[in-house]
Parts: sequence; structure tokens; C-alpha cells
Amino acid sequence: MKKVSALVVILAGLIAGQAYAAGDASKGKRVFNKCKACHSLVAGKKKIGPSLHGVFGQKAGTAKGFKFSPAMKKSGIVWSPETLSKYLASPKTFIPGNKMPFPGLKNQTQRDDLMAYLTEATK
Repeated sequence: MKKVSALVVILAGLIAGQAYAAGDASKGKRVFNKCKACHSLVAGKKKIGPSLHGVFGQKAGTAKGFKFSPAMKKSGIVWSPETLSKYLASPKTFIPGNKMPFPGLKNQTQRDDLMAYLTEATK
């Protein structure tokens, strides 16, 4: 089972890199300024929100050391650039009942840039 999980994470990383190749990681780093007050990219370092280190390939609501809402835990989502982008477009709509107060990042180009940055920065 662990081999299958590792394979899923590896494949998610490969897909993530391909899917967001059009995004500009340097612009995404600037977009991340909207996130960094609440989220860290350092493994295990939580702030108001959980660390985003290793987020891609991880099941939503399972990061250690953070108390997630029941809605996030029950969502069944595995984070990928695609699912995270959809979530960030409208967090309260994508996972009703989650506790993230962020209103959303409506601009698709900014989300693509952010996903390109996070694909590199969260490994």
C-alpha cells in the first residue's frame, strides 16, 4: 500500500509540473504574498493555517499538527494544482463549511502562476 501511495505522490508531482507549465512561478511567488500571512512553506511549520510543504498528493484535512474543520476532513479531496486552484477560486463554495476565511482568488492567471510557484516551492 505504501508503494501505491508513493507512486500517486510522484505522479501528482509530474502532472502538476506539466499542468502548470504555462503559469509563471516568479509571478506566483508574488501572488503567494496573499497566502504567507497564514501559511508557511516550511515542513511542519503551521501558522493560522497549515504548512503547505508537501501539499500536492496529500489528502485534504490530514496535515499533522493542524486542527481542520470537519468539512475539510470529510471532503475526500487529494490536493493537486487543479484541485487547489479550484478551491482557491472560491473556498467556501468548493468545500462548504471549511474554516479558511480567505474570500478567494478569482483571477485564473494568478491562480495558474501561484500553482506554478507552489509546484516548485512545496517539494
